[in-house]
Amino acid sequence: MTQVFDIYTIGVPVTDQQRALDFYTDKLGLEKRADYQMRGGRRWIEVAPPRAAVTIALVPATHEVPTGVGTGIRLKTSDADADNSQLRVDGVDTDEVLRWPGVPPMFVFRDPDGNRLEIIEASAGER
Repeated sequence: MTQVFDIYTIGVPVTDQQRALDFYTDKLGLEKRADYQMRGGRRWIEVAPPRAAVTIALVPATHEVPTGVGTGIRLKTSDADADNSQLRVDGVDTDEVLRWPGVPPMFVFRDPDGNRLEIIEASAGER
């Protein structure tokens, strides 16, 4: 058995790391947690919501790891409707807010590379 005990980061493939960093910080309001130069002119960049333990690594896309994927990342918000409206004003590709009985409001949006993420409204006890 391994000694794994937590999730460190989730990688999202991007074609332009600076453009992705600008999107995730300026449009989504995430904070930059790491930005290191690596060999070969590459960068290691991590972003996250201010109180989050797990980060999102903005990794260069490759043939084996293309962009335009469903990331499976679901971000929490206190107001899905307000975030959806603001992202639309900011020109972000978003779907309508979904509402199902017994399920919190949520919506899908896409980053500049077409990667799909979701924003889900947290219950009052989760905020």
